[in-house]
Amino acid sequence: MHYLTFLKKHGKKLYNESNKYWALRYALNEHSIETYFQPILCLRTGQTLGFEILNRPVNINAFTNTEEFYDFVGKSGEVFSIETFIRRLSFKRIADQVSAEPFYNKKMIFINVHPQVLADPSYRTGETLEILTKYNFKPEQIVLELTEKEAVTDYPQFVKVIQHYKQQGFRIALDDAGTGYNSLKTILYVKPDFIKLDKSLIRGIHSQITQQHLVKLLLDYAYNSGTKVIAEGIETNDELIYLQKAGVHIGQGYHLGKPLGTLLNGSLPQYGLQNVSLLKTKLKTVNRR
Repeated sequence: MHYLTFLKKHGKKLYNESNKYWALRYALNEHSIETYFQPILCLRTGQTLGFEILNRPVNINAFTNTEEFYDFVGKSGEVFSIETFIRRLSFKRIADQVSAEPFYNKKMIFINVHPQVLADPSYRTGETLEILTKYNFKPEQIVLELTEKEAVTDYPQFVKVIQHYKQQGFRIALDDAGTGYNSLKTILYVKPDFIKLDKSLIRGIHSQITQQHLVKLLLDYAYNSGTKVIAEGIETNDELIYLQKAGVHIGQGYHLGKPLGTLLNGSLPQYGLQNVSLLKTKLKTVNRR
């Protein structure tokens, strides 16, 4: 009787969790994951500095979106094996792209790393270096993005592993800054090379005073610590112009370049701040003639 009551109350949830688990197992083959590359630009010069690798499951109906898929991965107890599989796939696919277009072989490669991976008992140092050697990349090109959507619980171990990566030449980015559980604490402990501002801070920033204040604080810290700030999710010209004026170093978003299945440089839109300045200079020159 108790079993039937439990099943009636929790049956749907158990069914959905089971579906997600088998969908996750299905995703662990090369043909079930799509890989995209989104350009990351210098907001002063418009130069494409590198690409973030984005992996998305193909046609997995058990999940409403990619974020839900990765949230489930984080709770699955198989984070390390799944991330190792996806990391190998990521480097294989970007290596194929670079092989076809050697022009991109010196660009930075931004790749997401779940904090739980660093605490996983299966963690083995040298795993990433082995992958890089296989595909002819150097640690100095690689930026490991640490997501801030999960709380870090073992900071001493976390920092120890991060320092190990840094000593090998890897660079570190703190992803989703401004939204996570321990953003400020992680910034102080890890001392990242890049701070990636979450898109929720960037959305409509040109008209949102509180968002502007928080970004300014992070920029002040970055200036004093030698860290670069990357604004994610730039989707409008108003956002772009504000960020350029504020002194944000680097940008990423649909307004600069969409994620594509092939490597393609992004660009500052025609009416970005830099182009407006150039236009004013040209007009002054014309008026003097």
